[in-house]
Amino acid sequence: MKYDFGEAIDRCKTNSLKYDFIEERGYPADILPLWVADMDFKIPHETAVAIKKSAEHGIYGYTEPKDSYYRALSGWFEKHFDYPIRQEWVLKTPGVVFALSLAVRAFTKEGDAVLIQRPVYHPFSHVVLNNDRKLINNPLVLKDGKYCIDFDDFEKKIVENNIRLFIFCSPHNPVGRVWTTEELTKIAEICIKHHCIVVSDEIHCDFVLSGHKHRILSSLSQEIADNTILCTAPSKTFNLAGLQAANIVITNPELRKQMYKELTRTGYSQLNSVGLAACQSSYEYGEGWLSQLKEYLGENLKYIRHFLAEHLPQVKLIEPEGTYLLWLDFRETGIEPSELDEFMKHKAKLWLNSGEIFGKEGLGFQRLNIACPRTYLEQAMIRLKTAIDSLL
Repeated sequence: MKYDFGEAIDRCKTNSLKYDFIEERGYPADILPLWVADMDFKIPHETAVAIKKSAEHGIYGYTEPKDSYYRALSGWFEKHFDYPIRQEWVLKTPGVVFALSLAVRAFTKEGDAVLIQRPVYHPFSHVVLNNDRKLINNPLVLKDGKYCIDFDDFEKKIVENNIRLFIFCSPHNPVGRVWTTEELTKIAEICIKHHCIVVSDEIHCDFVLSGHKHRILSSLSQEIADNTILCTAPSKTFNLAGLQAANIVITNPELRKQMYKELTRTGYSQLNSVGLAACQSSYEYGEGWLSQLKEYLGENLKYIRHFLAEHLPQVKLIEPEGTYLLWLDFRETGIEPSELDEFMKHKAKLWLNSGEIFGKEGLGFQRLNIACPRTYLEQAMIRLKTAIDSLL
């Protein structure tokens, strides 16, 4: 089946977080939202059919996945990442962020330190601070247009702060790194050496650019797997964020027991029936859709890359290796970093994510979501150029 990712679909009046709360935030009515990481594309046809079938049944009682659900999940990860997943390893949660918070509570106590690597997906800091833990940062280092890990500082922070939990983003949101096997191994070995559990958020694993390869952290060795909480979900891959379904993979039975105990404390028990159907169908039948989508996203990236180089060279694209999120450096535009977000929203009328929410290391940056029809990006670039040109 051929999909039309260029189709502009009106998402207003659907309770869309991206589109329906503009006035409440005090932004211009005609602002173009390119921020939160969901896609402006219809889901795979087979997934829509599965959702419709579930809805038309008319009864929405308690549900529990059957073996076919786990076969679909395992089959996807085995085919794409050479990592089959056993049913007994899986804990189901309504989302990855929910699972991150569970891990913080399961494996640390109030006042304990938890490590992250800023600039990074902002809920990482929220789940630490909101659970009354101490936030420790191993900042990523930007060198020659590429972010790297300072491993000396990484190990030093773990030792000095008695870190027992590290929240890792792979592929990395927002900087777009797809970590190499060597980098992953070094991270894992340092954490094992110092008895630090790794919670690995790999929700963007299906979006990797040509020339790069995503390795599931748990796939590197049994020892590494047994020290890792692997967080996955179909929500980013198949645009299902609103259906609240995630799969947390834990090979170590003791860690799994601790996570399950914390899960039961929340009162959460089952996935919702529609989310379950959508997740299974997507993993079973969504490959063709995803293949076409990635081609379209690749062309979107080429468009942005060419436009910035040709018309706005002072806005630097941090070349992505994965995800559909672009990390843009505005520090050479002459706009004060503290005023950049106001400029973008009220002058350019573009709603991107302010880099500062990802940590102070993101000051002067913006995150752009390119999972939208290209016409949206064309309009965005015209608005951006017009606004920046007006400063000259």
